Amino acid sequence: MLHSFNRRRFLKTAGSAAILPAVLPAFASQSTGTSANNRINLGVIGMGWQGPGNTEAFLASPDCQVVAACDIDANHLEAAVKKINEAYGNEDCKGYHDFRELLAREDIDAVMIAVPDHWHEIVATEAARRKKDIYGEKPLAHTIAEQQSIVRAVRENGIIWQMGSWQRSIPTFHKAAEIVRNGLIGTVTRVEVGLPGGNSDFDDVGKEALARLAAAGEKATTLEQIVSGTPEWNSLISDPPKDLDYEMWIGPSRMEPYMKVRSHKSWRWNYNTGGGELLDWIGHHCDIAHWGLDLDNSGPSEVEGSGDLPPANAVWNSAPRYRFELKYPQGVTMTIAGGHPDIKSGVKWIGTEGWVWVDRGGFDASNPAWKQGKHLARELRKVKLYTSSDHQQNFLDCIRTRQATVTPIEVGHHSAIPGHLCHIAMLTGRRIRWDVREEKIIGDPEASKLMTREYRGPWKMS
Repeated sequence: MLHSFNRRRFLKTAGSAAILPAVLPAFASQSTGTSANNRINLGVIGMGWQGPGNTEAFLASPDCQVVAACDIDANHLEAAVKKINEAYGNEDCKGYHDFRELLAREDIDAVMIAVPDHWHEIVATEAARRKKDIYGEKPLAHTIAEQQSIVRAVRENGIIWQMGSWQRSIPTFHKAAEIVRNGLIGTVTRVEVGLPGGNSDFDDVGKEALARLAAAGEKATTLEQIVSGTPEWNSLISDPPKDLDYEMWIGPSRMEPYMKVRSHKSWRWNYNTGGGELLDWIGHHCDIAHWGLDLDNSGPSEVEGSGDLPPANAVWNSAPRYRFELKYPQGVTMTIAGGHPDIKSGVKWIGTEGWVWVDRGGFDASNPAWKQGKHLARELRKVKLYTSSDHQQNFLDCIRTRQATVTPIEVGHHSAIPGHLCHIAMLTGRRIRWDVREEKIIGDPEASKLMTREYRGPWKMS
């Protein structure tokens, strides 16, 4: 019976997610040597860039089988299905153009979602309604309201969620946050969160576009300067590639002419589809900052700052340089900046008795012994943070146990809110006051409107 257990059937008949923890751990404890018919069936949605990397990690696990892939770029989809089937030595993985068809499959237990930001809410809420556990890329969504919608759907349907904020599964980040949480640097007074500046030119599409313009005698030097109505802007418009369903790709966002320089990967640098470097990275470093501060379910009460905003109708209209100051109710101040050399990339907590800094490229601290791993013996620590050494495997393990992942939905939500509030402060040019408990902007109706956005029909927010 255990090997033929169907989690979806159980979810539908049990009626309440509240009883899940009492039932499924017993099943999980007998599933250590996972057999072929006891694997978690996984579907992957979005196979352009982050998706393939996540999928490779899942392919390496004996606890799941990737049985379906979805992408609206035919080339991406073909490559994904081919790679997955080659990994298993069969033809069992099926490809889908429409995510809804994949999610309708009753045999799929969970999904990995790695689509552009403007699609997060629609795909994630539909997956939650279909009772699929979800590994979702950061940031949680394109706006605060969309994030709130996803949180509701996940909670209402008893979904296991893993945010793609994988730094929590890296030892150096874990060590740094645990040092802070155990009070080794005293009372934290200030945190510096350094994010990338500039708009990265993925695959040199920007360089290619500017070279083409220069050859035609145009004088534009950056894509942030090129605005609609100019000869440069018009010359970058082209028909979408025949293998890309552009109508579906733009989805709920405002319809704009296709340009290669703001499609795959580079959609991040246009606010119609992405959130710039600020929102692209907030779910990584702000996530770690909150972890060390024990603020996974909190947020700032005030945010103010500015950025070098290009014209709203520029090809790349996201700020390549920005800086914000945040105040938290707990008495901590935080600087979030990109393109400012005095704010080092990564996270730095500053306390009354020392400091700790961590990034993907290193670790440093006021106490040299901490750099050598000598902080506190694990058995003597008062605060022992959740330990995960494999982000994707942690997700799979939690599907079986029905316990929270290292980055559950609440973590993803609250780590991204500071980024959204910074973005709103930058657009309005005003200080934003935030009600942490009610999740509302205080006393600024115009700023409050920026917590959400209009959807292009026929798409609707849940």
